[in-house]
Amino acid sequence: MTATLNPTVAEKGKLLRILGVSFGIAVTLGGTIGIGILRTPGTVAAQLGSVILIAAAWTLGGIYALFATISVAELATALPQAGGWYVYARRAFGDYAAFSIGWINWFSYCTATAAISIAMAEYAAALASPFFHHIRLIAVALVVLFTLLHARGLRLGSRSQELVSFAVALGLALLIAAAFAFEGRNVPQQVAGSAVQSPSTIAEILVAFALSFQSVIFTYDGWYGAIYFSEEDKDPSRNLPRAMISAVILIIVIYLLLNLLLVRVLPMSQLAASTLPVSDAAQSIFGVNGGKVITALAFVSLVSVTNAGFMMTPRILYGMSRDGFFLRRATTVNRRGTPINALLICTVVEILLIMSGTFEKLLAVTAFFWVVMYSSGFASLIALRQREPELPRPFRAWGYPWTTIVVLFLSFVFLVGVLISDTANSIYALVVLALSYPAYRFMRLMSASPGI
Repeated sequence: MTATLNPTVAEKGKLLRILGVSFGIAVTLGGTIGIGILRTPGTVAAQLGSVILIAAAWTLGGIYALFATISVAELATALPQAGGWYVYARRAFGDYAAFSIGWINWFSYCTATAAISIAMAEYAAALASPFFHHIRLIAVALVVLFTLLHARGLRLGSRSQELVSFAVALGLALLIAAAFAFEGRNVPQQVAGSAVQSPSTIAEILVAFALSFQSVIFTYDGWYGAIYFSEEDKDPSRNLPRAMISAVILIIVIYLLLNLLLVRVLPMSQLAASTLPVSDAAQSIFGVNGGKVITALAFVSLVSVTNAGFMMTPRILYGMSRDGFFLRRATTVNRRGTPINALLICTVVEILLIMSGTFEKLLAVTAFFWVVMYSSGFASLIALRQREPELPRPFRAWGYPWTTIVVLFLSFVFLVGVLISDTANSIYALVVLALSYPAYRFMRLMSASPGI
């Protein structure tokens, strides 16, 4: 039977088209709901100190994520190809811009995966400390396990993503429901913090809001996860907008309810002082075992984020390699739909990062790149609307151009804030970006060489 008639077997060099709405929702949830939402509410509370301002910050962050999703859904359905942001930048701004965006996207994901693997190893040690030591070796073992899982094919990887993503969402939903079912509070006195002063003047409110908004935006990061799989979706024109918008709305609801839970269960002073406020809230509801429940939930959320990363990262490299921006051998796809050589290259880079111990610095540097990638997508949408008005667009961004202009402006403000608040790492990031041109020329020469 030919590959065309059998969707479980990939044609040579081509990805499978077997994904649907449920996977799109799962990979968006899995790539977004991670350890950030378990930690960030404390940071935001410390900066704002007011229930109204906290709710406003998380609501505005949700609006940003929704408007951004609406804008990028148009690009994903108009250009349903593997590679993510790289694809849109190439169509709108040419090869070099595409290479720069794709390269920083790929390397940022490798760095993030290395960091998350270390975090998973630490949580594994916390959950079963008598049996787990040597954190870096555990992290490497986890990377190898994920590689073996995804080498088995797209179907197994996508089903795994659906399972763990919905488990995390369900766990948070149950925690929220339990919190609202309990009227009393049982806050340990020794962990209560000092009184929090909320900003009083307009200037203080704006500064505090800008700082907290950076944390909120990072916590919403991942809203675009489904775009990396548009080429593997059975019907991207219909499925991608449904999956992306539904998932982001669900994330907004979860985040808002979770923050309402925290201000209901914890005093503002403790919330602002806590590095893991969701764990403190769980302990106040369930007693001492509540912390273990949240530790387990955090570990599962890290599994979800890592699994999503292991699916996204090779597809960035695959898309770039197919267009001649990396080694042609990275376009190899096994019979079950995995870009296998790209996956192995990503695995080697991630293991090297884990063992080198440099990923923490690199992660701080590449944080600058996340919003650069968003901005490139929004700018690509505007450019393509102007240059290619006849491009088929199965889904058109609601409220265009205003929704896109709003998120592009907020992204610019965010970048300025990062430059001011973390100047040293931002300068390093700009240097890396500048070095992308010689890297681009080198990769074009390498890809043009026979047999490479």
